[in-house]
Amino acid sequence: MKAFLIDRYGKQPGRLGEASAPEVGAHDVLIEVHASSVNVLDSKISTGEFKLILAYSFPLILGNDLAGVVVTVGSHVTRFKPGDEVYARPPQGRIGTFAERIAVDENAIALKPANTSMAQAASLPLVALTAWQVLVDTARLQKGQKVLIHAGSGGVGTIAIQLAKHLGAFVATTTSTANVEWVKVLGADVVIDYKKQNFENVLHGYDVVLNSLGTDVLDKSLKVLKPGGQLISISGPPTALFAQEQGLSWPLQQVMRLLSLGIRRRARKQDIKYSFVFMRANGTQLQQISALVEAGIINPVIDRTFSFESTAEALKYVEQGRAKGKVVVTIK
Repeated sequence: MKAFLIDRYGKQPGRLGEASAPEVGAHDVLIEVHASSVNVLDSKISTGEFKLILAYSFPLILGNDLAGVVVTVGSHVTRFKPGDEVYARPPQGRIGTFAERIAVDENAIALKPANTSMAQAASLPLVALTAWQVLVDTARLQKGQKVLIHAGSGGVGTIAIQLAKHLGAFVATTTSTANVEWVKVLGADVVIDYKKQNFENVLHGYDVVLNSLGTDVLDKSLKVLKPGGQLISISGPPTALFAQEQGLSWPLQQVMRLLSLGIRRRARKQDIKYSFVFMRANGTQLQQISALVEAGIINPVIDRTFSFESTAEALKYVEQGRAKGKVVVTIK
């Protein structure tokens, strides 16, 4: 089958080549991939940024999102059947959605929202699950609370704004001048144009901050939060708790503890809780997200679509950091 692969870690663009057909385990669903989407995570994996955390072998098929059709199911699969239209973020140890087919554990899969195209569905899993696991699982965001979502025009930001509004929160976000009015349409109550304003001088008394930017933004975000607030980052630094949940060695747990020591100490001095969230595959949550999409509460946001042959170009485009919403690769 055709797949987009890398042969080693580095800044090389990857290549379209031939790969072996997936092996289908007893709990796996074999999916014909119709569309995938590109995430910043794909580039970070490609350059080796996560090689201490995620032990991949080469050649490695990239890709963390998919929408497609079930071809066959393993002997113990009960929730899906051939012909079902599904979408998923595969478990992190078994990525590879930039391919014509992939085998995915059934617990990571959900039926595709009926009102979406394959491209729209493929744009959702990673970013929607990230938003859910930050706002619902970790923050336990309540009606009337105030949340700041950084990078509101990005993949996670566009979905997180919509989900936060559905949960009844007051939403602030940061974006560039060109996207101010656009993110208001998504539901943001307050929009900070980072080219003209410093958000830490404008926003105060917030309950939650979702950070997807650099460490400098973390310190500034502390000024926005009230005592008892939560600073939740999806871009690091990671914590020892994360390392434990990943099953990493004791030395690596201590490395993670040291990496996050500074921000945890500064947060604690202000009675603020710092958390690092690394999204995990979850088909049950994805099915709940499907219901919100079908109800029109969450709408997919696609910036551009690339052909399978142009996957390398799609990765380069995402790396520029200018995409509004998601970038999709059509495979079938």
